[in-house]
Amino acid sequence: MRISSTFILGIALLGTPAMAQDLKPIVDARLRYERVDQEGPLDEASALTFRLRAGADAEWSDWSLLAEMEGTAPLAERYDSGLNGKVRYPIVADPENVELNRLQIQYRGLPKAVVTLGRQRINIEDQRFVGNSGWRQNEQTFDAIRAEYGDAKGLKADLAYSWSVRTIWGIDGRDARQQAIGGNNVFATVSHPTPVGTLSGFAFLVDQDEAAVQGFRLSSQTYGVRLAGNRSVSPKAKLSYALSYAAQSDWHRNPNDYRAHYWLAEAGLEFGPAKLGLGHERLGADEGAPLTSFQTPLATLHKFQGWADKFLITPPNGIRDWYGSAGYGWKKPLGLDAINATLVYHRFGSDRLAIHYGNEWDAMIAARKGRWTATAKLASYNADQFATDTRKFWLQLEWAY
Repeated sequence: MRISSTFILGIALLGTPAMAQDLKPIVDARLRYERVDQEGPLDEASALTFRLRAGADAEWSDWSLLAEMEGTAPLAERYDSGLNGKVRYPIVADPENVELNRLQIQYRGLPKAVVTLGRQRINIEDQRFVGNSGWRQNEQTFDAIRAEYGDAKGLKADLAYSWSVRTIWGIDGRDARQQAIGGNNVFATVSHPTPVGTLSGFAFLVDQDEAAVQGFRLSSQTYGVRLAGNRSVSPKAKLSYALSYAAQSDWHRNPNDYRAHYWLAEAGLEFGPAKLGLGHERLGADEGAPLTSFQTPLATLHKFQGWADKFLITPPNGIRDWYGSAGYGWKKPLGLDAINATLVYHRFGSDRLAIHYGNEWDAMIAARKGRWTATAKLASYNADQFATDTRKFWLQLEWAY
């Protein structure tokens, strides 16, 4: 087991009298069973894994220091973790791992601003471009410096520079599944409320240094705008909506000369405990370069384009995703705090050449009681002209403090 000397220093600092003024423990435990049945020669995968995050957050004056370790243990390893060599099974991307997850120092003494330095979690807006991949047992974090500003009128600015991305593959990551990806990544967003919603402008400059990770072709520059808002349409109903556009092109040492576009339009209607949603997301392909398309390598990818995870890398011909959802929530049922159920349908096609990739049904039910959350989740992808039929099922129990 390799433990960072930086983590040991952080623990020592957490124990100093000056930092004992406000010391908050961090504990997040998750037990999960995942089954994957994929058409083809691979055997059915069964993965039982346990993930524990533990650490502390100390605050004093205008400063805070957070240190957190993360460990994932396979209790039943009948699956390909991407690193264990069990290639007869489909991949469940939760490898065995013990590592420093976060170690950050934060300063809040500037007017209306917060600065965070160190290994940290970065989730920007809906996490479509930058996120922590929180569904995986080993989360994605960033070695970075980040400054966040917000004033009383709603103006917000967020600027981060990251020199290393700590991936979901953990401490034993290697080759195309590396533990860390170095580079010079810049994430910038500015937002302000308007009468029709919050308007944001963003720029994401992704610099991937390691040639083993998709060559250098995931290095890109992305600039775009997003409008998101909601309003009451009756005393019991609320309409929410989001529109987004972005343009992406090659950056740094990317050998491809390309330009691709991103569009999002979605709307939701909430009336009491029920929710309905409809949306369309398009990650375009470059018309002049046959092997390039809009990519989001640092996103929380499991949130988008189906829970079966068939489109973690955008296909060369791009993708168009039409989706609809329905949900219902119960408060205080059966002695619990809440139960929420969700059903989602996706229809996937290409951005060019009119290819129907396939369709997917996703369903989830989650029950919460105090600090406990139990979740059952299902994804069913029916392939047409992309990938293969895939069924995934999860049972999960989580406790967080």
